[in-house]
Amino acid sequence: MRVMRAAVCRAYGEPESVRIEEIPVPDLGPGQVRVAVRAAAVNFSDVLVVADRYQASAPTPFVPGSEFAGVVREVADGVAGVREGDRVVGTGFVGAFAEEAVVDAAAVTPVPDGVGDQDAAAFGVAHRTAYHVLRSTARLRPDENLVVLGAGGGVGLAAVQIGAVLGAAVTAVASTEEKLKVAASYGARELIVHRDADLRAALRERLPSGADVVVDPVGGDLSEPALRSLRWGGRFVTVGYASGVIPRIPLNLVLLKGMHVLGFQFRDFAARAADEYHRNEEELRGLLAEGRVRPHIQAVYAFDDAAAALRHVADGRAIGKIVLRL
Repeated sequence: MRVMRAAVCRAYGEPESVRIEEIPVPDLGPGQVRVAVRAAAVNFSDVLVVADRYQASAPTPFVPGSEFAGVVREVADGVAGVREGDRVVGTGFVGAFAEEAVVDAAAVTPVPDGVGDQDAAAFGVAHRTAYHVLRSTARLRPDENLVVLGAGGGVGLAAVQIGAVLGAAVTAVASTEEKLKVAASYGARELIVHRDADLRAALRERLPSGADVVVDPVGGDLSEPALRSLRWGGRFVTVGYASGVIPRIPLNLVLLKGMHVLGFQFRDFAARAADEYHRNEEELRGLLAEGRVRPHIQAVYAFDDAAAALRHVADGRAIGKIVLRL
């Protein structure tokens, strides 16, 4: 029996519950590919899955991790478009924090020439989420005012960068000056430390005519003041709840301003809006290949330190992306 090293969660809990073990390699099923993982990104959703606080549960024991980059080592019979030796980036609910990952062939895409493994792994979920949100859900237009909450996190910082590339005037909201300094380097024009200010008043001061779009991957106490900052007919997109609190929104605000409150969930969007999904994916790969967008990698951890990498993210210290090196 062939084995591999993997980060394993055997009981829900804190990041430290994840241990490096030797386990059997996963079987290759119909329509799947086996990838030798070279780098894996660590996301806040991984922390929530380990704690069993995510919207869906992973039965224990499981291998955490939702995005990786590596080299295809095996392809199931009948799979077209993917070959052994291809460099790919892949996504899945779990399974990325291991020497090998087995996923459906549809879950991997080629890594553009000139893009390294760590950048490819870090780019996947955050930038793809941000691009689909801005391009298709919010339908962001050039010169619109975009407010991004959680602008220091993976999705938030990606939304700042992509919003600027799409021609919007970006207001970044984050918890520290350090995070906002990074957001400014990726194109944010207005910067707000929400811990130091009344967010509603600060947004009114910076955007007296109101915001056109708010992207919210945080939830909690930030959502309502950001919603109130919208102009008549503005769009509010909820992407996740990194704060751990799902906000309660007074619907009279939506009525009075004719707002559009929208949601984005990756798996459903890919399945239900396939044409837009594939168009966006192609456009985003082009931006990456041209160097117009890139992930901000704050720290790279050795694979043996997977629990420490999860702790870094869990404690809210991450700016951009954290990556495991295999």
